[in-house]
Amino acid sequence: MRRPVIGTLLLAVVLVTAPASADPSDPSGPDAPSRSEVRDAERRAQGAAEDAEGIQARIDAANADLEAAAIAAQQAAEAYNGARWRLAEARKAERQAAREARRTARQLATVEHDYRDAVLTTFVGGSPDLAAFNAMLDADGLSSLLDRDATATIVQSEFEEKRTAYESAVSEAEDAEQAAEDAATDAADAAADAMSAKEGAESAVAAAAAAAESVSAEKGRLLRRLARLEGISVALAEERQSALEQQRQEQAALEARQEQEAQQEALQQSQQEQAEEPPPADDAEPTEPTEPTEPTEPTQPTEPTEPTDPDPAPPTDAGGASAAVAFARAQLGEPYVWAADGPDAWDCSGLTMAAWNAGGKSLPHYSVAQYAQSTPISAGDLQPGDLVFWGSSSSASSIYHVALYAGDGMIIHAPRTGRPVTEESLHYWISPTHYARP
Repeated sequence: MRRPVIGTLLLAVVLVTAPASADPSDPSGPDAPSRSEVRDAERRAQGAAEDAEGIQARIDAANADLEAAAIAAQQAAEAYNGARWRLAEARKAERQAAREARRTARQLATVEHDYRDAVLTTFVGGSPDLAAFNAMLDADGLSSLLDRDATATIVQSEFEEKRTAYESAVSEAEDAEQAAEDAATDAADAAADAMSAKEGAESAVAAAAAAAESVSAEKGRLLRRLARLEGISVALAEERQSALEQQRQEQAALEARQEQEAQQEALQQSQQEQAEEPPPADDAEPTEPTEPTEPTEPTQPTEPTEPTDPDPAPPTDAGGASAAVAFARAQLGEPYVWAADGPDAWDCSGLTMAAWNAGGKSLPHYSVAQYAQSTPISAGDLQPGDLVFWGSSSSASSIYHVALYAGDGMIIHAPRTGRPVTEESLHYWISPTHYARP
């Protein structure tokens, strides 16, 4: 669609080429623009319109580049949060494995001591050669002693239980020591992954910041050029561009809401049709009639129960949810900083973690884990305090952004670098992919 600039430029050309004394009713007068001049003016106007459309296309492309860079930064920041979370879990497992290894080592020492004393008492039996026997044990150890026929004969009848306890303690101690070594290796790997993820996040955030600066400068140049082409002020061009982008955002949000409502309506219709389907016919063989029985006293009818969906999401804890929403709302205007969890700067999962901590529930500082530790729900079941997630696919492992649902179609979240904590429409951006209730 051609812009009004065509007609404006054409009129300007005509007015410039036609003198003020020309008779407008006589286009064929000597001073009237020639047909070639009119065609040139039309071509220039057409070229200006095409330039304007090209400039708008370049502005749109710049905005898309900025959006892509912002998403890449969010993905990298949440990948770092995930690496930190896995490192914390690995270190927790390492500490637990080390404690278990120490416990089994102490247990083995006790069992070994008891078993040694029992074998010494039985094998030596008061003989003065106790020192020699101790020397043999110290030299060969209990494992070698167990293989000797004489010792095996003694142990077989009187100390089988102690021998089994000793061998079991040895095996448990060895397993615990190996588990501790494996846990330490896992923790070291997780630490290396976290360092790599941190470097990736720093790089992605720096790239997003550079893209934002570059796009801002590029949009400024393009808007100044557009203003010159259309004969308007730069301020007016910027204002119109902002309104255009807002209009597109609102249209996208409207379409997303309509699509979501259509999906919800289709789901409800499907459930209703399934509920109204008649039960399958009974194909069982007829049975012989039975003898009539004595009539029994009629029982009081019971109230019918409403059908319930399988595994429904637990209801929202109203007090906890309201506290979570109130906490998040109190942070409005505070800056986004990747990997931050307060008290005066936040990233997306840091904000939702702190909000629900205020609501009495512990969540990890990682959007994927927050979804995994919550109960998935549908968009139609959203209540204040629920979590809304964005992912690059339908897989929960692709989640990279989370917000807190505030009610009435609004969310509170820490969007990205350059945008502080804000409360805005659930559909301000691309449609969410996952929903969950802590």
